[in-house]
Amino acid sequence: MHQRHTPERSCVVCGTKMAKRDLVRIVLTPSGSCTVDETGKLAGRGAYLCHQLACWERAVKGGRLAHSLRGDVTADDKARLTEFSATLTA
Repeated sequence: MHQRHTPERSCVVCGTKMAKRDLVRIVLTPSGSCTVDETGKLAGRGAYLCHQLACWERAVKGGRLAHSLRGDVTADDKARLTEFSATLTA
C-alpha cells in the first residue's frame, strides 16, 4: 500500500520540521495586514510557526516574522498575534 505524501513546513524561528497542519500559518495578505490563517488557504505570503510560546515571542518581538513574510508587521498585527499565541497549547 502506497502512503500519501504529507506536506512538511519549518517553523521560521526554531526551524523544526513538522507536518504542515501541525504548524500555524501566518499570512501577509495582499492588502498588507498580517493575520493567523487557520484554514491554510488565505491568499498572500505565508510563514509557519510551531506551538512553542518562545517561538511566537521571538517571531513577534524580533524581525524574524517580517523577514519571512517579506513585508512589514504593524504594531496592531503584533498585538493580535501575541493575543493569539496566548491561546496556544504546546
